[in-house]
Amino acid sequence: MPKRAATIPATGITLDPIAPEPLHRQLYQRLRSAILEGQLASGARLPATRTLAVELGVSRTTVLAAYEQLRDEGYLDSQIGAGTTVAQLVHSPSGRSSGPQPLAQARSQRWAALSRRGVELAASPWRLRPSVTTGGTGGGLAPESGAGAGFAFRLGLPALDAFPVKLWTRLLASRARHSLGTLLGYQDPAGYWPLREAIAAYLGLARGVHCRPEQVIVTGGAQAGLDLAARLLLDPGDPAWMEDPGYYGARGALVGAGARLVAAPLDDQGLQVTTAERLEPAARLAYVTPSHQFPVGVTMSLARRMALLAWAQRTGAFVLEDDYDSEYRYVGRPLPALQGLDRAGRVIYVGSFSKVLFPSLRIGYLVVPHGLVDAFTAAQRFGAIHVPALEQATLADFIGAGHFGRHLRRMRALYAARGAALVRAIGRDLGGTLQVHSARAGMHLVGRLPSGADDRLAAELAATHGIEVQALSAHALEPPARAGLLLGYAAVPSHQIDHGVRRLKDALRSTSRWRQPSAAR
Repeated sequence: MPKRAATIPATGITLDPIAPEPLHRQLYQRLRSAILEGQLASGARLPATRTLAVELGVSRTTVLAAYEQLRDEGYLDSQIGAGTTVAQLVHSPSGRSSGPQPLAQARSQRWAALSRRGVELAASPWRLRPSVTTGGTGGGLAPESGAGAGFAFRLGLPALDAFPVKLWTRLLASRARHSLGTLLGYQDPAGYWPLREAIAAYLGLARGVHCRPEQVIVTGGAQAGLDLAARLLLDPGDPAWMEDPGYYGARGALVGAGARLVAAPLDDQGLQVTTAERLEPAARLAYVTPSHQFPVGVTMSLARRMALLAWAQRTGAFVLEDDYDSEYRYVGRPLPALQGLDRAGRVIYVGSFSKVLFPSLRIGYLVVPHGLVDAFTAAQRFGAIHVPALEQATLADFIGAGHFGRHLRRMRALYAARGAALVRAIGRDLGGTLQVHSARAGMHLVGRLPSGADDRLAAELAATHGIEVQALSAHALEPPARAGLLLGYAAVPSHQIDHGVRRLKDALRSTSRWRQPSAAR
C-alpha cells in the first residue's frame, strides 16, 4: 500500500514519496516558495530537523539537505542555541519578496521576449523522461555527466565500456604532438579535408551513398547538421513532413527553423507518402529515417523510397535523410541509403559518430548536393565556424588505420547479443505486460503495452525504481494507436539486463496507476 503524502499544516507543503524528484529537493522547493510568498515571514522559526523529519515521515538527512541548501542561498539563518529561522528579506509593498520570482512568473517574463518559434522551442518536451539519480542526470537530450553509462535502459547511448579508450588516447596524443601547430588557427568551415575524404570513402562502400569529399560538411554532431539543414531550406511557416512518431531532435530543429510540422503517419513500410501528400502536398521538406525508423524500427520499402523521391523531384522539395544507426543490422547486410537512389539532388544525408563511437565527440556530417555546398559552407561559417580540428584529425586517423571498421564489427556482435538477452528477459519476466520482437537492428527495442495503457506514467513509475525508459507517445505529434516503452540496450552489459528487467517488472506490476481507467477495469 503506497505511503500517504505528509503535510506541514503551517505552509501547506506536501511531499510525494513516489514522485521522481528527490524528497529533499521537494522540501527545499516548498519551503523556498513559502518564504518568497510571505507564508513564512522573516524571523519565523522552523521546526528542528528531527521534529520536522518525524512530522513528514522522512529521514533527518532529507530535512538537513533541504535546510542546508536554503541556508546557503540566503533564505535561512542558523545560530547555535537559536535554531533555524527565516532570514530577513526585503519585501515589496505587496508583501512578496523582491528576490527570486516564482518559476512560472519568471518563465512567462523571460518568454515574453522570445519569438513565436522561440516560445515553442523553449516549451518543447526535450526532457523525455524523468531524471534518475545515477551520478549524472539522464540521457538523450537531457544533461549527461557520463557517470551513468550502462544504466538500464538508457536510450541512444553506445557501449562506452567497449570503446577502445587507450587506442583513441594514443592517436589523440600523437596528433597533438605532431600536428597541433598546424591546427591552432581557423580551419575550413566545411571540415578537415582528410576526414571528409575518409567519410566519403566509407559512405560509398558501406552505405551506398554517391558523393565526393567536397559534398561532405562536418558538423557538431547530427543535431547540428539537422539544425543547419532546416535553417537553410525552410522559411518560417513552411510546411514540413515529420515522421510520426519521430525523432524529437529533428522536431526541435524544424521548430527552430519556424517550420509548420505535418504529422506524416507510418505503417510497416515506413512513411505513408500518399497520405502525407494528401495532408500537405506543398511541403518544402520531408524528414525520414528510412533504414531503421526512429523510434518504431520499421524499414522504408523500395516502393515508398521511390515515391518519396518522385514527390521531391516533382515539387522541388527536399528529403532530409537521417541515417542515425544504420550500421547496426543483425540480420543480413545493412540496407543502402536512400541518398544512393537520388538522381535529382533532392536528398540531404545526415550521419553521426555519436552513436558508433561516443556522444561527447560531437562530430557529425551532412552530404549535400553539389549545388548547395557553398551555401551550407557559408552558413556553417556564420554558425559553429568549424568543429574542433584536433578531434577531426584524430577521427580521420582512426578511420584511415582501419580501427573504425573493426570497432563497428565488434559492436554489431556485442549489440546483437545484448538485444537478444533483453528480448529473452522480457519474455521471461514481462511477457504479459510488454510485447517485443527480436532485435534485428538498432540500439533499442519498442515494448508495446496493453491497450489503454498510459506509457508516460509507466515511464515515470519505472524511474522511481531506478530504470530509464522513454514513452513512445512522447515522440509523437498525434497520439499513437498503442502505447509503448523504448528500451535502450546497447550500453547495458548483459549481466545487468536481467536485473534491469526485474526492476522494470516491479515498477509496472506494483500498481495499476499506469493503466488508464478503461484498461484497469
